[in-house]
Amino acid sequence: MQNDNPVTEAIDILGVGNTLSVQEMSDSFRVIMSGNAEDEQIRLFLELLAQRIPTSDELLGAATVMKECVTRLDFPNPEALLDTCGTGGAPKTFNVSTAAGIVAASCGVRVAKHGNTSRTGRGSAEVLEQLGVNIHATPEQQLLCLDEAGICFCYAPKHHPAVAHVMRVRKTIGTPTIFNLLGPLTNPCSAGRQLLGVWDDMYVLPMAQALLAGGTKKSAVVHGLDGLDEISISSPTRVVFIDGLGCTEDILEPESYGLSMWNRELVTASSLEDATRFISDALTKGQLGAIRDMILLSAGVSLYLADVVSGIQEGIESASEAIDSGAVRKTLQLWITLSNTSRPSTDAN
Repeated sequence: MQNDNPVTEAIDILGVGNTLSVQEMSDSFRVIMSGNAEDEQIRLFLELLAQRIPTSDELLGAATVMKECVTRLDFPNPEALLDTCGTGGAPKTFNVSTAAGIVAASCGVRVAKHGNTSRTGRGSAEVLEQLGVNIHATPEQQLLCLDEAGICFCYAPKHHPAVAHVMRVRKTIGTPTIFNLLGPLTNPCSAGRQLLGVWDDMYVLPMAQALLAGGTKKSAVVHGLDGLDEISISSPTRVVFIDGLGCTEDILEPESYGLSMWNRELVTASSLEDATRFISDALTKGQLGAIRDMILLSAGVSLYLADVVSGIQEGIESASEAIDSGAVRKTLQLWITLSNTSRPSTDAN
């Protein structure tokens, strides 16, 4: 028998130190995401969850409801789509995952990049807008970009309107909540392949298990051992690969792939202008060094996850060639153009 107030029941369970089942989490989230929970209930619910690492069941239950509420972008064969969305919350570098997504698209991967603005003012949304991409593109424009440029941007507030019911409460809490983990698990295109960075090592395995339970095709959860929610070129990176066979853990080191170990300060942007320039110089001007190496490593893993190469080393080589040949520059320019262009009415079926 379903409880009349699932959120209250969940708070009681969490309050005595127990975890929630997938069903209990789903029931609670449906009430919250429908706007039928009081602010104080939401606050207490989120604060209790934030006192420990969420279980994979809790992540899966919450993500299931988020996907029910999402404004979807339907694209054929979503299993082939790649997302490079991370959690944020780590020391900021320069939107590596965004740059890696552009490189992957230039190599023939369909990339449904999910993202948002950042408390730093230089998240994926801000940087892409600075580059000229229309982050507020209509679904028609997004599909046009995905069709012809191989990449689109799924701006989180446009696709997750139900999250508005908790925004006021989240701002009063002031610390990361389970919602910081849910964004990468709720791609609006149901992308089957993900390169997902987390801000703390303790979330690597639960997020990997949630992806596995959610039926991901081939993904990886990463955390730089220097604290980054990216694949680092300043330290080894812990990675858990997920596919139909389960989870496999590994450590990635730049030197193992012919790249250098760099000081993190060299890839740390101090402003939106810096972050934008880092990406532009590396992708369109062929600038060498730490920034390029960091992009290549993430792009190499992305191409491996998309099954367009047989290994990470081959992916790095393909990514490097795409930058040097100008293919990446052309992809970025086409994306900018298409995101600001309506699909001609003669193309409509």
